[in-house]
Amino acid sequence: MTVPPGTPAAPPAPGRRDAEATKAAILKAARHFLARQAHGHITLKAVAERAGVSPPLVLKYFGSKDALFARVMSFEDDSAALLDAPLDVLGRHMVRHVLESQRERGADPVLRIVFAPLHGAHGDVLRANFRTQVTERLAERLTGPDAGLRAELGVAALLGLGVMYGIARGPGLRHSAIDDLVERYAPTVQIHLTPGRPGG
Repeated sequence: MTVPPGTPAAPPAPGRRDAEATKAAILKAARHFLARQAHGHITLKAVAERAGVSPPLVLKYFGSKDALFARVMSFEDDSAALLDAPLDVLGRHMVRHVLESQRERGADPVLRIVFAPLHGAHGDVLRANFRTQVTERLAERLTGPDAGLRAELGVAALLGLGVMYGIARGPGLRHSAIDDLVERYAPTVQIHLTPGRPGG
């Protein structure tokens, strides 16, 4: 049957929605442990219990512990969302995205890089992914000199915000309106992205 142009797409079937929610819960649980334990000490059983599912279901969706943590150690999807704004307002977007991710979803898009030292050789994978998928991708967006350095400085400012909000749990940050924090902090990031311009 031909669908007329402009017809809204059908919503995903309940089973598909449930599967996506289950995968998201498993990934969130794996991120939780990645920030607290060395890779070798994390078990699929612990991840499954935290996600509220059975270990066989983790294997069904991800295949193995290594495959699951390969997903968790990738910044591909997070980077796409983090950098999804025009360059002249990218600092504002990045700050808002980090704050909303932490406050509303309990997951910072890039903060897990600070736990790389916990994970030995897996930490090297985390660092390599972070460089290629976050800082180097941001540098590709920048114009002018020292794009790589400026990208690293902009991301460093963003990581500092994430650490103070999510790890140090600064009460001033956590009790302030996101709009106010964006107004205050976006220029700190934007100055590295578009030097000499207002802070977004």
